[in-house]
Amino acid sequence: MVEKNDSEALALNEAEDSLPEVSGDLEQLLAYLKATRGFDFTAYKRTTLSRRVQKRMQTHGLVSYDEYQDFLEVHPDEFQELFNTILINVTSFFRDEESWAYLAAEVIPKVIEKKNGSKHIRAWVAGCASGEEAYTLAMLLAEALGVEGFRERVKIYATDLDDDALNRARLASYSSKDVKTVPEALLKKYFDKVQEPYVFDRDLRRSIIFGKHDLIQDAPISRVDLLLCRNTLMYFNAEAKDRMLARFHFALNDDGFMFLGKAETLLNHHGSFLPVDPKRNVFARVPGSRTRERLPLLSPGNGNGNGHADGKAAGNAIQTASNMLRASAFDSGPVAQVVLDLKNQLAFANEKARATFSLSSRDLGKVLEDLEFSFRPVELRSGIDQVYEYRKPVSYKDVRWSPQNRESLMLNVKITPLFGGIGELLGMTVTFEDMTGVKRLQEDLQNFNQELETAYEEVQSTNEELQTTNEELQSTIEELETTNEELQSTNEELETMNEELQSSNEELETMNEELRTRGVDLNEAYAFLQSVMSSLSESVIVVDRTLQILSWNSKSEDMWGLRADEVDGKHLLNLDIGLPTDKLRAPVKACLNGSKCEELTLDGMNRRGKTVHCRVLCTPLDGTGAEPRGVIVLVEEIEKP
Repeated sequence: MVEKNDSEALALNEAEDSLPEVSGDLEQLLAYLKATRGFDFTAYKRTTLSRRVQKRMQTHGLVSYDEYQDFLEVHPDEFQELFNTILINVTSFFRDEESWAYLAAEVIPKVIEKKNGSKHIRAWVAGCASGEEAYTLAMLLAEALGVEGFRERVKIYATDLDDDALNRARLASYSSKDVKTVPEALLKKYFDKVQEPYVFDRDLRRSIIFGKHDLIQDAPISRVDLLLCRNTLMYFNAEAKDRMLARFHFALNDDGFMFLGKAETLLNHHGSFLPVDPKRNVFARVPGSRTRERLPLLSPGNGNGNGHADGKAAGNAIQTASNMLRASAFDSGPVAQVVLDLKNQLAFANEKARATFSLSSRDLGKVLEDLEFSFRPVELRSGIDQVYEYRKPVSYKDVRWSPQNRESLMLNVKITPLFGGIGELLGMTVTFEDMTGVKRLQEDLQNFNQELETAYEEVQSTNEELQTTNEELQSTIEELETTNEELQSTNEELETMNEELQSSNEELETMNEELRTRGVDLNEAYAFLQSVMSSLSESVIVVDRTLQILSWNSKSEDMWGLRADEVDGKHLLNLDIGLPTDKLRAPVKACLNGSKCEELTLDGMNRRGKTVHCRVLCTPLDGTGAEPRGVIVLVEEIEKP
């Protein structure tokens, strides 16, 4: 990449300002290109597209997109010229030399190390243009692995959308100007020079595959260890960039690296890529989630059975085990619980209830009135009567109870009816939930809340100040992010224009070389013509159709005494020389009207005042059209008969 200096930027800005105002719908033209040729440019930045399309329009003197679309319909060859203009193929070997040096010193060794010395290495050069960067990467990998190791282990996939650029890349043939950025040692080692072009090593060339690929529409190349996409993303809008980066993330292995161009940065993709060296735009892939392995589902096996008796015995055993399990679960409950039957006799009491109310196995079967917990901590009989009447649970909240020789407890008491399978009332259960710790915590919490309210009022003022400061900082951050994105967009736009300018410079250099060659040829032809004219022994006078003098050779100067620059552009019949030019009017007019040749004999006086006898021959000067371009007048001095 060639850095753009201030003069180049100014020249490019002036060139943009000079672009005429274009009418018509650019989007309609893009839709036409997609429908007719399959090229989808809708994801490209509109400023870049409009500049490149207008460049072609200026070439043909068109002022609207509609006119240009009509021109494309009539001239199908223009499609290729337009695509070559839009797809700016600006590249070179070792472009941004410092970044390539970092890649060779830091990234490539890590890629090789992670491949354990034997596995294949896959690289993808996206937007390869005419192939210089793909061959640059090949040289660096060959230096790191050795030529044999490179041929056995490396595969480089180089892709682009431009068929002409891919064809040039496949030839692997470059001029001396193209390879001037290749270090001398690498040039001698990896290039074969056949006269002028330098051809990349044929054996290494077999490890590089060039192919046409659309980064937006086509599926990415997978399992890539190193991905190069340099100064390609900057031509696309934000939405297209996101899609392309998602494809790059999919393409790379978990330990893969991505190498971007000088003008490209990743601002909003920290979840997909982490910067390895932001200055040189080298990024590492953030590993994605992997598909979880499914656990096998185990289904119970089917018993084969050994008869009714065995089944019954097994059923009894299961029932017994189930009853024991139920009893154990009831007994180990964390809340004190007792069960009463329909006669209000104690049927069950779990371990927590026995410990709380000092119950034993002798108390089972006693009626409720004979047990202390019937009235202490709360009168249960009235609640039990309500349960019998309404068949709904009855609850008592925050019941305080002070057992002997124990600290006071806070209980929640609940009486719940127990029903059978067909809805008949079987009895009821009474639970005593100890809420002492909860109440203590509530009281502590209330005290803490009071203290917090006081502290909150003090903090609230500070918080409001911090909130104001935070909002100001947030606003500043948003402004900085916006400015950063604008600067990034501007940087990409400038880089795009720089490559456009470089492409235009290369075109101008080519044209200049052609003009120089033509100038040399023209000078040689002119010198040859002058030599011929000077060698003639006759006076040669060439005039156009208006009889203005075009050529006057040295014999004419010697014969009539006037230099060529004195008669250039003068009317032949107005010359004051020793030759009676008025008598030439008729033969010259005849030649201009189509006569092949006119000859006459005249007497004149040369520059020395000597009378000469002359033979004058008038010949038409052929032009590109049907009519003669002018007349050649030959004057030869002869002896008078």
